[in-house]
Amino acid sequence: MGQIIGFIIGVVIAAVVLLIVSRLNLGLSVAGFSSAVIGAIVISLVSSVILWLLGLLGIQVGGGSLFSIIVWLIVSAVILLIAGKLLPGMTVQEFTGGIIAAIAMAV
Repeated sequence: MGQIIGFIIGVVIAAVVLLIVSRLNLGLSVAGFSSAVIGAIVISLVSSVILWLLGLLGIQVGGGSLFSIIVWLIVSAVILLIAGKLLPGMTVQEFTGGIIAAIAMAV
């Protein structure tokens, strides 16, 4: 039961972050809270798949090195671009918008 509540709280927090970044006009646009919730779930799923694939290729994302930070930023931008293509209520303005939105979401 605690894992379900933790998942729900995580999705709600991620949705609120998506809405805040969307309102800052940094390259990411979300139509409303329901689109942000669905976007948070899709971003989580796509992120899991991409990180799994990178692990298969031997690329470890994490740690504090500059290389890891740059790889994670690029992966996050690609995840946002994929989610923007999959969801009708979410748009990402090119790769640059994805990177700026990924930085804002990380903050």
